[in-house]
Amino acid sequence: MTDESSSPGLDPRGDAPRNREEEVHRLHRWESSAAADRRGGDIRRHTDVSTSAGLDIATRPDPAAPLTSVAQSGATGRATTSGPGRARRRRRRGWSTRLLGAAGVLGLLLTWEIVPRVGLVNERFMPPASEAIGGLITNFGLTDFWVAVFDTMHAWALGMVIAVTMATALGFIIGSSTFLRRFTNSTIEFLRPVPSVALIPLAVLLFGVGIESSLMLIVYACFWQVLIQVLYGVADVDSVAMNTARSYGLGPVARMRHVTFPTALPYIMTGVRLAAAVALILAVTAQLIIGTPGLGAEISRAQSGGNYVSMYALVLATGLLGVLINLVMRMIERKVLSWHSSVRTEVAA
Repeated sequence: MTDESSSPGLDPRGDAPRNREEEVHRLHRWESSAAADRRGGDIRRHTDVSTSAGLDIATRPDPAAPLTSVAQSGATGRATTSGPGRARRRRRRGWSTRLLGAAGVLGLLLTWEIVPRVGLVNERFMPPASEAIGGLITNFGLTDFWVAVFDTMHAWALGMVIAVTMATALGFIIGSSTFLRRFTNSTIEFLRPVPSVALIPLAVLLFGVGIESSLMLIVYACFWQVLIQVLYGVADVDSVAMNTARSYGLGPVARMRHVTFPTALPYIMTGVRLAAAVALILAVTAQLIIGTPGLGAEISRAQSGGNYVSMYALVLATGLLGVLINLVMRMIERKVLSWHSSVRTEVAA
């Protein structure tokens, strides 16, 4: 007898290869027709996803098959998100956010323009926004204005450097010791709520009307903003990572550099960004009340002389400085924390 299964050209399974090829062709043609139905709004034929999910472009023998397979388009019949699509959506969201912000600013200026015009407030004491903006543009061409801006930013920068340096150093020292954290907790909670403005008489008695008085107020206010964030950052260090560093023989300085500092860095940057706004507020406040040279002193001088247009123009200049400082600090934060998940999520959103 002759064994049919050993005959040339035949497979032990009979016609299985040919049937398999026909089945693949049938599935591909079914997928093509299903895609056409989806384009026409009908996705009822998109049911057997598990059968066609294994089919890819490289294995399609049918030239008429669609470029997007069922596996690539997803069970809902919609094409999956691609890189360029995400980028376009991010750009659209970015532009929409900017437009909404600009609309808010324009709405505020429009309200400011209308309120004195219709007589809700005395136009002498609150001139329209157009006059204040015109006064600001005029100030851009005055040397005294830029000298005042320099004095304000000088006090702001010095106060920030001193406060951030002191708070970061003390924060790491206190946060690294359980005893020091408990020992200083009550003192920190007692001193932190004290407003810096309440220290103005003390600053004047100690330093007079010089820049030192402004620095005292700025450093005191910003110190707590950064210190609290550093303490939270040091406390957030993963104990498993710290124990692993110890097991690898890393000393205290190396553990501080490679484990504690990267964990606390996002907290530090948040504290610095918050302190930057507070420092500007205290710099202008000290100049306004004490008389230290700067924008605050110019605002007080304009108010005393009855030049309210110039006063509001200087207030607008102070606001623009605050916006500029916030933008710069956010840019620095994104650069420094480009590796952190929070910044990557913010960029991808």
